[in-house]
Amino acid sequence: MITNKLYSIFNRLVNLIDKFQKTLQCICNNKVSFEIIDNVECDWGDHIVIQCPICEELFSTDKKCPAFQDILKLLKNNPQLYSKNEQSNYLSNSH
Repeated sequence: MITNKLYSIFNRLVNLIDKFQKTLQCICNNKVSFEIIDNVECDWGDHIVIQCPICEELFSTDKKCPAFQDILKLLKNNPQLYSKNEQSNYLSNSH
């Protein structure tokens, strides 16, 4: 059980690194490589977030959360970032 959970977390991190270490356009209109921050707590649970190194805005990558910017805002400038399925999962897991 723990091994499966660790494997799942590892795969998620690798996927996020692949997505966000590419140069993307932030909502501040700068092209950046986002910093990935693992295990950030909010009032409702833990998240993996990304942060723009210029405007320092934080985005929740796993689910919509009022404590962070909505990752879907990044899709306006980076439509290839999340598939339709990933977008649906992001919205359906919100709290």
